[in-house]
Order: sequence, then C-alpha cells, then structure tokens
Amino acid sequence: MLSVKAGNFVIMATLVTFHAHPDDECIACGGVMRKAFEEGHRVVLVVATRGEVGEVDDGFLDDGEELWERRVAETHEAAEILGAKRVEFLGYHDSGMMGEPTNDAAGSFWTADVEEAAQKLAAILREEQAEVLTVYDDNGGYGHPDHIQVHRVGVRAAEIAGTPRVYQSTMNRDHMIRGMEAHAERDPNFEMPDIRERENFGKPESIITAAVDVTAFLKHKRTAMRAHASQISEESFFLAMPDDAFAYSFGTEWFIREGQGPGITETDLLAGL
Repeated sequence: MLSVKAGNFVIMATLVTFHAHPDDECIACGGVMRKAFEEGHRVVLVVATRGEVGEVDDGFLDDGEELWERRVAETHEAAEILGAKRVEFLGYHDSGMMGEPTNDAAGSFWTADVEEAAQKLAAILREEQAEVLTVYDDNGGYGHPDHIQVHRVGVRAAEIAGTPRVYQSTMNRDHMIRGMEAHAERDPNFEMPDIRERENFGKPESIITAAVDVTAFLKHKRTAMRAHASQISEESFFLAMPDDAFAYSFGTEWFIREGQGPGITETDLLAGL
C-alpha cells in the first residue's frame, strides 16, 4: 500500500489477522498487531464468529443484551488498543468446543463450506491488497473446531487472493514445558500438567519458523485482554499471573510459514515490506 506523508511516498504493508472468536486476537497475535501498527503498517482484524456460545456470569450483561453484542463491542475496543483500523466479522455462528452439539448447528463455522468462507475472506484480502495474513496451525492451536476451520479457510483464501505471506499462529509446546519445569523447581507444590502427551496442544519448537519478540507491547496486549471482560476476568489465568510469568508466556508470539526453516528463520512478519 502506498501512502503520502510530508510530500514523500512511504511504503506500508497491510497485515490481515484472521481469528475464530472475539478475544482470540489479543491472546494469539496482539503483540504483532500492535508492533505492525507502531511501525506504520495497516492492521485489519477479521473474526469468523461473534462468540455466541461463550460463557458469561449471571448479571454481567445488561437487560436484553445478547452475549454476541457485548463480544462484538469488546472486539472493537480491543482492536483500537492493538492498532487495527478495520474490523470485519464473517458472520458464522460459534461452533463451541469439539464434540458439542453446537458443532453441527446450521450456520456454525465448523459446518461452513470452506470454499465459500474462503471467498469471503479473499475478498477482504484483495480489497486491502494484503501482503501478510495470519491464521492458526493445522490443529487450531489446541483442537478447537473453529480454530481448525480458520486454518483451512485462511490458507485457501490466501491462495485465491494471492496473498504472499501466510503465517500460522501456534504455541511453542517446548517453551511452555520449560517454563512449567522451572516453576516446579521453585514451587514443590506445583502440579505440572504433562502436555508432552497432548499432541494437539501447540507445536514442537523444531517445526516453528518465526518467533516475534513482543515484550515491548505487553502492556497493550494485556489491556486488550481486559477489554474482553465478558470472557477474561481479572481472576483469569491471563490476567492473574505475575508480570514476569506473563512476559515468559506471552512475550514471544510463534508462527509457522511454509517454505521457511528448519528452525527459527524469521523474527518479524513484515520484514522487508
């Protein structure tokens, strides 16, 4: 994308980041979104569903307010914090966790025709002339049906639109294990969950190709999480942990890009653009 600033042509890139539900964006890609914004790039957020089947405490919503209405408003607030200049919802219904009856409900994202959904996303990619798209890895990070569908739809949309860079957001399983082992050494009462056996949880470090240091943007990332108050309370895992633990867990955002590697070969999704 070309823009004019002070009489000079300035080259900017457009990052489109595609997510399943409201709040996913700040957890998975909040740092790279704010980083791109501060570096002068255009950031566009696309969300497949409005998070209709999320859980919310009794009395949290206003009289007559639907959860999806609150979650849409929260998404716009978080997007402003993270620097997204455009927010779009594809209009599918939240499918819920894998195996739930909501997976098969009419209009759910999980049952959506991949080609049809990809055409919707591709239209945005073309309109924005996007150079970079983020999706999820092939198992959606942890096996959620809507996250898996984001991968399928996003990869196909990039093919249709000719988007040159596609990054699969993931979790670094080895990094998480190292952090829990270190915590267990400090706290003998800590019961370490064994995620080594959970092959659907994140990806091994050996196949991750991009690691983006977003520690400079953790304040924005955490503030964006707070904007999603219907789903992320102050007592939640995300907000209750100490700053150093939060920095370890969320200070690097991890991605896989086909054709890169082996090992970490990129530290900036928009390098050279």
